Amino acid sequence: MATVTLVSDAEAEADPRVRAIFADIRATRGSDFINNFWRGLAHDPALLERTWTSLKAVMGPGTLDPLTKELVYIAVSIANGCPYCIHSHTAAARAKGLTSAQHGEFLAVVGMANQTNALVTGMQIPVDSAFQVGKSP
Repeated sequence: MATVTLVSDAEAEADPRVRAIFADIRATRGSDFINNFWRGLAHDPALLERTWTSLKAVMGPGTLDPLTKELVYIAVSIANGCPYCIHSHTAAARAKGLTSAQHGEFLAVVGMANQTNALVTGMQIPVDSAFQVGKSP
């Protein structure tokens, strides 16, 4: 259950800053849909704007392709236990071409990384010097 109310379109229209950010979200995504995350943040226009601006920059064009960025986002969301972000970014990844086979393989990699991370952390294995920046194997 949400700890804040979700700002409606009518409420968003009443605040010029929120109205502008919602318009930019719609334009950037090519959709009229404003998801609940942005509606919750809209109670604090400065936070909404800062978060949207940062997300747009990070998830926008760069050296990583859009699907890879979504997969990284999902992996971190799994590690952080954020069901909303897992669902949201899985939907975004599917829209960017993620297949069922890729999703299954991706989840296997995430699961394996979780397992080996737990093992190495539990055993406190020291990092090999060859893995440190500037070193060679």
